[in-house]
Amino acid sequence: QGVPKPFSEVIKANIGDAHAMGQTPITFLRQVTALCLCPELMANPAIPSDAKERARRLLGGCGGQSVGSYSASPGVELVREDVARYIERRDGVPARAQDIFLSTGASDAIVNVLKLLVAGSGQSRTGVLIPIPQYPLYSAALAELEAVQLNYYLNEERGWALDVAELRRALAEGRRRCCPRALCIINPGNPTGQVQSRECIEDVIKFAYEEKLFLLADEVYQDNVYAEGSAFHSFKKVLMQLGPPYSDSVELASFHSISKGYMGECGLRGGYMEVVNLDAAVKDQLSKLVSVRLCPPVLGQVVLDVVMDPPQPGDPSYERFHAEKTAVLSALAQKAQMTQEIFNKTPGIHCNPVQGAMYSFPRIDLPPKAVAAAKSQNQAPDMFFCMKLLEDTGICVVPGSGFGQREGT
Repeated sequence: QGVPKPFSEVIKANIGDAHAMGQTPITFLRQVTALCLCPELMANPAIPSDAKERARRLLGGCGGQSVGSYSASPGVELVREDVARYIERRDGVPARAQDIFLSTGASDAIVNVLKLLVAGSGQSRTGVLIPIPQYPLYSAALAELEAVQLNYYLNEERGWALDVAELRRALAEGRRRCCPRALCIINPGNPTGQVQSRECIEDVIKFAYEEKLFLLADEVYQDNVYAEGSAFHSFKKVLMQLGPPYSDSVELASFHSISKGYMGECGLRGGYMEVVNLDAAVKDQLSKLVSVRLCPPVLGQVVLDVVMDPPQPGDPSYERFHAEKTAVLSALAQKAQMTQEIFNKTPGIHCNPVQGAMYSFPRIDLPPKAVAAAKSQNQAPDMFFCMKLLEDTGICVVPGSGFGQREGT
């Protein structure tokens, strides 16, 4: 209505949309995508030869040599092979293209696996253990599928640690009202930013083995690890290195995406899922399920392929690619450090170290009068705070209740 605001723009800190917030796209990824869309650009001498070679190879894997054609439902075969090779290099254990399903970002793959697992009614209805705080995709998908959401709480006092005793509590509580079949892990954490230790991952795998739970490992932030002493360990690697009986019986689906990391290509919608120890008949059902959606966007598959097999030292594009990737990741690390430092200097705010991912999840102690004011407006205190922050500063954030939180915090 023309009333002046004390800010000139809204700062959207409510979604991990890197390019919308000014992150620069990686040139090599965009060059290969552009060449696949407009092969006449092959004649352009300004585009490096390795980008052209990659585009030719990818177009060769597409029907009619066009990214406008459908791919096979699990994805372009050569891209799936490149994903398997990437996983082998990352983990030092074998991976097979036939266990890889490409997807429309990680979200689509996660929903497909949940669809596969949800069955029964009443006491036999599928229950799924999810971390609280959680990425709201999980609660939304479980609600849509009418599955039973079983919350396990991450320990804020211990840097958002995952505690197996808490998993046992959530499982026992869940078994009284449903049939718990799956356990979701988000590592690095969204929205909590913690990176799990190898010991913790081993404990979780052993717990899943004992309780016959299917593991869903959401690992889309694996490139975003900043804290000294923190390192990303994939669930697949730890599972295989544990050996039998775990490595040959624990069922696992792990997920990765082009939307985060240093790429930030949220809008191009690319990702993959790797399944491990899936019964052959169940895998056939999964193949049937993904074929309903025809295929993931082929442009997203193109970008995923380049992420899986980036320029190597000596390639014409390597120096620029390496410099751009390093610049993005170091800027994110610097912002993570700055965010937690400034939060912890602010009275009434506490924030755990941001070890990884792209978010901080601070605890804000609201004074009693603010809580009373929120109640008088029929708003939850955290929503009241977020709306006030937006009105006064133009900073848009999500209330903690959007992710789930402990009662009374």
